[in-house]
Amino acid sequence: MDRQISDEEWARFSEEVARESADAPKEPSARARMVTERLRREEEERARAGRRRFGRAPKPGAGDPPGWRTGPAWQEMEGRGRVKRRLKAAAAIAVIVGLALVALRPELVIDKLTGKTDARQEARDAGPLPAESVRPTAAPEAGHPDRPTLKEPFRGSPAAQWADGAAAIEVPEATEVGGVPKERVGEALAQAKRFLVAANLDPAVLRGERPTAALDLLDPKDTKRREETARAYEHPSRENDPLELFTRYDPAELKLVGEVVKVRGRMWVEAGEKPGQADVKVDYTFVYPFVRTAGNPEDVARTIVRREATFQVFHGSAWGEPVNRLWLYRAAQDIANSTCGRFDGYVHPSFFSDPRDSGPAPSGSPVDPYDRSKSIGTDRAEECGTASRS
Repeated sequence: MDRQISDEEWARFSEEVARESADAPKEPSARARMVTERLRREEEERARAGRRRFGRAPKPGAGDPPGWRTGPAWQEMEGRGRVKRRLKAAAAIAVIVGLALVALRPELVIDKLTGKTDARQEARDAGPLPAESVRPTAAPEAGHPDRPTLKEPFRGSPAAQWADGAAAIEVPEATEVGGVPKERVGEALAQAKRFLVAANLDPAVLRGERPTAALDLLDPKDTKRREETARAYEHPSRENDPLELFTRYDPAELKLVGEVVKVRGRMWVEAGEKPGQADVKVDYTFVYPFVRTAGNPEDVARTIVRREATFQVFHGSAWGEPVNRLWLYRAAQDIANSTCGRFDGYVHPSFFSDPRDSGPAPSGSPVDPYDRSKSIGTDRAEECGTASRS
């Protein structure tokens, strides 16, 4: 007798058949079999090629799909793109900064094109000049014209290679001269240096104070010189000008740039006109960089002061009781870049930023204030001369 299968049993039977079908291996499709076979052949071909290269690892194949050997190609392309964009941005920023710098400081480009940059470097690399032992035969060479700055107040000037301050005033070795013993000559040479330092380098004297230390080195019997100096300081004028012996500036108007004054010159001794007399002679040029206390704080001007003097030294009974001081027999000065027509006892340099029509107009042929090949007065025919450079 046939047994009827309930609906519940048919349901369980259907579920078991479905589970067995899911667990059974599925045969790949025809397309999958073709791709697998192609990749297997390419892999074998690369392996054979690697063996022909003597064991070197085969390079990734050009036919490999993305990520198969080399990683996703789109990531590499994106990375290279970012690098290029960053480089372009950096280059653009550099160009913008460069253009802004040229707009603010065009002289940087102009100086490079005109050779000033190279000339400045050559001047910085040049060593200091040896001490001057004899009178030069010519003026210093004209270098590349250049303006002084706060950082380089002697730029563009021969003084850039000169010695600084009192160290530039070298005392020669003393010997007996004109019947004056070696010891007295040596003492007179040292006194002459102290006078030059006190009169032209002492900060207090430069600012206008009385040159007491310098005057104490002179013979007290020279009352005329002392009286003239006193009048010059109390009532400066054309006839009584403190600048004839002492360098001074008005601190209300000017101030020195830094603490260095450049100096060049020489000192020597000659026999005097009479026995027991020796003449100590000095010839020095001082270069002072200034700025105005009110005005352009970066506009630097240089004033050049050259001084020649003869100090007489005496020895022997014919000259009376020895004093061991200096007798100032002669003094001459030449001041370049100081306004003509003002006799208030101070130097008044002209600055680059000054109006061109300010002050009396200089006249005559230009004179080089750095030319030490001639004595003072040789080529000073004009009342208010013109300096060829400062």
